[in-house]
Amino acid sequence: MRKTAVRTTDVWKIYPQEPDPVEAVRGVSLQVETGDFVAMAGPSGSGKTTMLNLIGGLTRPSRGGIWIGDREITEMSDKALAQLRLERIGFVFQSYNLLPVLTALENAEFTLLLRGVAKDERRRKVLELFHKIGLEGLEERKPGKLSGGQQQRVAVARAVVADPALILADEPTANLDSTASSDLLDVMEQLNRDQGTTFLFSTHDPRVMERSRRLITLVDGQIESDKRRNHFSGSP
Repeated sequence: MRKTAVRTTDVWKIYPQEPDPVEAVRGVSLQVETGDFVAMAGPSGSGKTTMLNLIGGLTRPSRGGIWIGDREITEMSDKALAQLRLERIGFVFQSYNLLPVLTALENAEFTLLLRGVAKDERRRKVLELFHKIGLEGLEERKPGKLSGGQQQRVAVARAVVADPALILADEPTANLDSTASSDLLDVMEQLNRDQGTTFLFSTHDPRVMERSRRLITLVDGQIESDKRRNHFSGSP
């Protein structure tokens, strides 16, 4: 039996607002197994990005419980949450969030640097990953000299190079054309298969939904449907 990577129980996120509070997430309970490849889909305002931020500890729930592995995170201090994110979670954002003054290699190794990994070991791991995901030869380019698809691959490399238990990807294909989106999803599927990395996406992109092994649909902050596929529908 596979271990649980993420579990939420009756999670709510309510934002105070006049005249009425906004219930962005309303009683969501879900479980994601280690090694899964899951998409949370839904229209704008459905709560999918809020759920990703709650699971990643970037925002706190109004009530309910959230576990990453066997660790309950809702009562953790900010410092403990930051350490958990550094050690166990990788983030991929639609805006890439690369540091413009750093090269592709320096951006990708940034999490390892924060972890105190020695320079030679950082470079070895990044170069090996760049070779796997088609970034070989682009190590010294800064983000401004990379295409959108290349920048997003660097962001994925930064997220996965430290071998986190969980990757949270918020609309990772939103700024990419169809070819770049397909290439990026190929990379993520490869990492999922080869390294057993757990992926949880928020998306409204049909291409991501088609590639997922499980599709959770959110509407108005609640789970409307939760469907599992037996295999990828994308490239083998």
